[in-house]
Amino acid sequence: MHIVIMGCGRVGSALAQTLEQQGHTVAVIDQDPTAFRRLGPGFGGRRVTGVGFDQDTLREAGIEEAGAFAAVSSGDNSNIISARVAREMFGVENVAARIYDPRRAEVYQRLGIPTVATVRWTADQMLRRLLPSGAEPLWRDPTGGVQLAEVHTSPAWVGHKISKLQEETGVRVAFVTRLGEAILPTSQTVLQEGDLVHVMMRTDEVDKVEAVFAQGPEEEGGH
Repeated sequence: MHIVIMGCGRVGSALAQTLEQQGHTVAVIDQDPTAFRRLGPGFGGRRVTGVGFDQDTLREAGIEEAGAFAAVSSGDNSNIISARVAREMFGVENVAARIYDPRRAEVYQRLGIPTVATVRWTADQMLRRLLPSGAEPLWRDPTGGVQLAEVHTSPAWVGHKISKLQEETGVRVAFVTRLGEAILPTSQTVLQEGDLVHVMMRTDEVDKVEAVFAQGPEEEGGH
């Protein structure tokens, strides 16, 4: 996957190096050309001088073929504007914005932009939003037979009841994180864009569950 990162501070440079080591191609945008020194001589990706919400700068960074965009500059407003441009103008599916003021997180997430507040920032959280495939285990029982995991959910499930998700997989949705808050779903809860779905399931069924979550619901009567 090609990934564009805005901001080459400690966070941006660490993300860029990690993603490149995982085999992705990376472009880093920063207004200050001296910031690219943090990437080190071994970094093989693109270094683009400019602001991350400028469309020409984004194109130079390869946004049109990007599968993910991370806005991790030092400015909350710049980060969210850049993330919105990447999502709305260029159709990048996986975007994430780092913010310093966690009180703004809910406002931004209502715009459909996953945010990571600095106070609880970890590289794992940001990577999870940029590379959201499969299941991320959160807890396992002592026997290892059952686990709680956040499972990446296809956009095709948006608008469907969580009960349908449970019926097609045979798992139990433990809770959903929506706008930064955990909610316990009822039989009437409908999946919304940006929801993170946390599932309790048997460990030996993880592959099957991942596949159903990734492909979307079966058509009615299509069994």
